[in-house]
Amino acid sequence: MPSDPLVAQHVLEFPGGYTRTTGPVIGRFLSELRARRIVGVRTAEGKVLVPPLEYDPATGEPVTGEYVEVGPAGTVTAWAWVDHPLDGHPLDRPFAWALIKLDGADTALAHAVDGADPKTLRAGARVWPVWRDRPTGDITDLAHFVPEVTRIVSNVRAEYRLQAGGALRVFLEGIERGVFLGGRCGSCAKVYVPYRLSCPQCGTGITETLELPDTGTVTTFAINNLPDPRAPEVPFVSAYILLDNADIPIIALVGDVPAHQVRQGMRVRAVWVPESERTASMANIRWFAPTGEPDVELT
Repeated sequence: MPSDPLVAQHVLEFPGGYTRTTGPVIGRFLSELRARRIVGVRTAEGKVLVPPLEYDPATGEPVTGEYVEVGPAGTVTAWAWVDHPLDGHPLDRPFAWALIKLDGADTALAHAVDGADPKTLRAGARVWPVWRDRPTGDITDLAHFVPEVTRIVSNVRAEYRLQAGGALRVFLEGIERGVFLGGRCGSCAKVYVPYRLSCPQCGTGITETLELPDTGTVTTFAINNLPDPRAPEVPFVSAYILLDNADIPIIALVGDVPAHQVRQGMRVRAVWVPESERTASMANIRWFAPTGEPDVELT
């Protein structure tokens, strides 16, 4: 395709790079950056300019020549998010351009903020500098800023053992045999299951152990829609079941019946795992299933 005769191509190039002097003020600023310090300069009115200028922008008067170390932390006063960095940007991942008022300064420094979230970054956020590994006396010696640490994530894993003792051991040994064991209080005659050593109502020690049937009545229930490895399906029902001859209910799953058909007063029976698979665990009971008996009227 022929070139357009009205278009002329030019190249502007400075072999070896364009060189200019920094002057005493900017030169001091860059030298301090090489030493990983950030300085500003004080004006005649007492304000600290960062980055430093040779003249006060408010009055046009020369600055005092008094250098003040600021930061290193600062506060974001305004910011703009860059979702798709360009080749010349300081970071190759999404970041924010921000105006940062360093501690002790009266003006804001424009620089990049890395590691921020555009949904939570805000004016007033505290940030700290990250320095380049090998400073050379350039503004890029200050690589970028990052948000102040306000939370940490710790991996937590605790390994421990629980040992069943006393009443619980007696109860689970019964479960391993396929039997519910309860205890009758000698004072108030209440029957508690699981078996326990003392009556929670009157405090009397329990000495009589009873074998209870594995049938009972649903007293109240809840339909659950979140998966549970113990459940037969989702949705499933967890229910309080009052075993026959007991005075307090136990909590267990209800299965072999659609969840919407479970009701208060329904008669149910424990569904046990095969005897060869049983251990001293409540996992021996898969769930309770309807017996087909007439419902019980609860009072």
